[in-house]
Amino acid sequence: MFDFLIHGFDVALSPLNLGLAFLGALLGTLFGALPGIGPINGIAILMPLAYTLGLPAESALILLAAIYTGAEYGGRMSSILLNVPGDAGAVMTTLDGHPLAKKGLAGPALGLSAVSSFVGATIAIIGLTLFAPLLAEVAVMFGPAEFFALMVFAFASMSVMMGKDPVKTAIGAVLGVLIGTVGVDSSTGVLRYTFGLPELYDGIDFVVMIIGLFAISEILLMLEHANRKDGNEGLPPLGRVFVSLKEVMACKWTMGRSGLIGFIIGILPGTGASVAGAVSYTTEKRLSDKNNTFGTGDMRGLAAPEAANNASAAGSFVPMLTLGIPGSGTTAVLLGALMLYNITPGPMMFSERPEVAGGLIASLYIGNLVLLALNLPLAGVFARVLTIPRWVLVPGIAILAFVGVYQLHSNLAAIYLMLIIGVFGYLLRKLGFSLAPVILGYVLGGLMEQNLRRALSISGGDLGILWQSGISLGLWIAAVALLVLPWLLPKLWQAKTSKA
Repeated sequence: MFDFLIHGFDVALSPLNLGLAFLGALLGTLFGALPGIGPINGIAILMPLAYTLGLPAESALILLAAIYTGAEYGGRMSSILLNVPGDAGAVMTTLDGHPLAKKGLAGPALGLSAVSSFVGATIAIIGLTLFAPLLAEVAVMFGPAEFFALMVFAFASMSVMMGKDPVKTAIGAVLGVLIGTVGVDSSTGVLRYTFGLPELYDGIDFVVMIIGLFAISEILLMLEHANRKDGNEGLPPLGRVFVSLKEVMACKWTMGRSGLIGFIIGILPGTGASVAGAVSYTTEKRLSDKNNTFGTGDMRGLAAPEAANNASAAGSFVPMLTLGIPGSGTTAVLLGALMLYNITPGPMMFSERPEVAGGLIASLYIGNLVLLALNLPLAGVFARVLTIPRWVLVPGIAILAFVGVYQLHSNLAAIYLMLIIGVFGYLLRKLGFSLAPVILGYVLGGLMEQNLRRALSISGGDLGILWQSGISLGLWIAAVALLVLPWLLPKLWQAKTSKA
């Protein structure tokens, strides 16, 4: 494990990769600071540019991962200063972050959130270093049947844990799977859902899908709200832009507990920063809020979700690297980025492409230090990003989206398809659907189909192979339990209380 990490630092400390980690951390913080942009849109916009520039796979992944972690840092700014979450993972930050800003402690709040993010991410990166290679050794025992059961478990956990409406989450995942089936069936040569259009024979390209679904739909939402105020007129004064050692030490146990909670939740497929932030906040409130100060501007109420959501971001790399299953919507995009380079994430990547897996893990240590160094002294500078008006922001995002897709495909058909998918994503968001399950279904659906076919070809068509091994049977039981227990337990509790 030590040799693996040393090799990773050899990769991450090369001048190119070091510069990309710094650039990604900077851009990620800016993307995260802008409400509604977030890590997925940032990665979606820059992924085609990284690919067309001919960056090696490990360099591209280091850049995109730095954007991801940087956006988790940046999302706190609008939450604290404007009471507007930068993304779903920053929702819990508003509960105590904005009251602190209203008390004139906006600067210390930004400083504490940066330190908490650093501590939480460090805990998770150490966990990733220790457990990812070990889990990869276990995952080598997985065959096609076990991987198919693992995909079923991922979909089950996603439908239960992601979003407020499990039914809409499940529908979104099914839509993603259906979109992933478009094109020529690689096994039979049959055309599926192409409607006679040659442009769809190769399927819907991942970059077109991700930019249309997230970036274009976000542009349409911004245009819809174009007449609203940008919210930059009410920026509170930052005051002192540093946090004292006394304030940090008062939150040390909060940051430690929340970082551990965030890492564990991040490992679970389909959860993500929003779940980690909510669980850590409620846990800390039960343990520490003796005087009912949470929600009124308590430093611990700010430190808990900030440590947890950054730990969750690092933790979500564990299932992606070891099992080839995204731990969050953003890692689903990163999984697709690896597939652009013909790299299949999973246990064999640690032995076949150690420069990719090791370089990524080592770059997370470096990026975390860079983010702390950037966010403590430059909090006031990054806060000015919130003053960018929509009439500048919307065209800038649109230009990057169109240029990225055209650079990659050099035809107008890809642009039209991107726009159609963008309108589709906009309608889904208006109807209250989360887009993360759609992209997870799109990515996992193809892997699920491939492993199902391989398993059935091994067994000669016998479905029993799907639950013959202990690993696959355990995953099937866990998937059924995830789907049934949230529905069954309240009914059992209600029956028990009515009898009493």
